[in-house]
Amino acid sequence: MASVLDQLKKVTTVVADTGDFKVMKQFLPTDATTNPSLILAASKMEEYSALIDEAISYAKEHSQGQEQTKVIEAAMDRLFVVFGKKILEVIPGRVSTEVDARLSFDTDGSVARALALISQYEAEGISKERILIKLASTWEGIQAAKILESKHGIHCNMTLLFGYEQAIACAQVGATLISPFVGRIMDWYVKNTDKKTYDRNDDPGVKSVNRIYTYYKKFGHKTQVMAASFRNTEEIKGLVGCDLLTIAPALLKQLAEDNEQVPLKLSPALASSASDVHEVKVDEKVFRWALNKDAMATEKLAEGIRNFAKDARLLEDLIRKRL
Repeated sequence: MASVLDQLKKVTTVVADTGDFKVMKQFLPTDATTNPSLILAASKMEEYSALIDEAISYAKEHSQGQEQTKVIEAAMDRLFVVFGKKILEVIPGRVSTEVDARLSFDTDGSVARALALISQYEAEGISKERILIKLASTWEGIQAAKILESKHGIHCNMTLLFGYEQAIACAQVGATLISPFVGRIMDWYVKNTDKKTYDRNDDPGVKSVNRIYTYYKKFGHKTQVMAASFRNTEEIKGLVGCDLLTIAPALLKQLAEDNEQVPLKLSPALASSASDVHEVKVDEKVFRWALNKDAMATEKLAEGIRNFAKDARLLEDLIRKRL
């Protein structure tokens, strides 16, 4: 009998949500995604110490005569690239590499950093087709994606996405994919409402992804949905058929050991038959007002940016100590 993980692989692209490429060899995902928190966790493992040294050596060589902050910035970018390169030796698909969260409200800065990362990958012989640049789904991040996708042919993964209008804005600029954070949405509802437990049918994060997926397919948007940040396998089972699912190693293991027969929950055919979905035009005013009205999306977006920025600073401290 096929495991849930094997069943998923037949109807969706399974992505490993980790910086640990040993785990990828175990579960054989198609793609992988990283962020500062995941790279920080992996960097603390002794077996990855050499990658930090490699990043620092590169930064010293390419930032000679510059102040230490520039050397650290160069080492940070290089660390993401060397991890990405190693990951791409294991997986057949793409790796997501995140632009510094501290640039989340800086369109030009985000574009410049993305171009620099892609340049480093290409210097290593890795095509930009195998890289997804991760950007926060702020208005400024979405405009950066528009520039990168339309002018440079660079594929973007829009992260820290919690709201419907955020998702529509990403699709309107042609972002390659979005990463709605299922578990973090559920976390907010557990904390802020009287309901404390959910299953795959009533989980608010699952319902949010279902709504976005249905909108995209019904109105012909090419942007794909990669549900992320799962708290349990129930949430994953509620999204069978989603374009992509990025799953942490512990949950991949549970899915590989689970033989439940799971039905298809999402498909273009199901989406096209939805009658209660209406097309929306999201400009900056609509975007900001919708985000302002949605306490969950506003709070989780801000919190996510803060936490990624905090882990980026911790990575910088780790590099600083080894310079």
